[in-house]
Amino acid sequence: MAEAHQARVQNVIEDMVQSLEKDHIRKMQGRMFRCSAECCDRSTDSMAQVHQCIETCHTPLAKAQGLVTSELEKFQDRLTRCTMTCNDKAKDLFDSGAKEPAVRSLMDRCVGSCVDDHVNLIPSMTRRLKENLDSIWQ
Repeated sequence: MAEAHQARVQNVIEDMVQSLEKDHIRKMQGRMFRCSAECCDRSTDSMAQVHQCIETCHTPLAKAQGLVTSELEKFQDRLTRCTMTCNDKAKDLFDSGAKEPAVRSLMDRCVGSCVDDHVNLIPSMTRRLKENLDSIWQ
């Protein structure tokens, strides 16, 4: 993927992840630490009970992080498949005798279209992630 296209996708994804971290993940981390501290305050519980309590406190955050990671992997896989299709089209054009500038032009337009399409998916992916993150701790 051309550097400009790659930078564009990376910037939009970074903005989304920072927003999710600030508005959702950070709050979940605070709840997890407060919950874990309360587990440690249980002076009558056994060590195993305290450890189990702490594990229970960590579960929602682990689910949230897994959810975000999974969505980002699916997004990356889709974008990769799209750019691989562009590579195939460029190779086919080159094999048919087209000159390098025409192939480069096709590749740039095709990858640009992939990036546009996938950047347009980010708002709905963000909305879905926020809804799922909100439901995890409840």
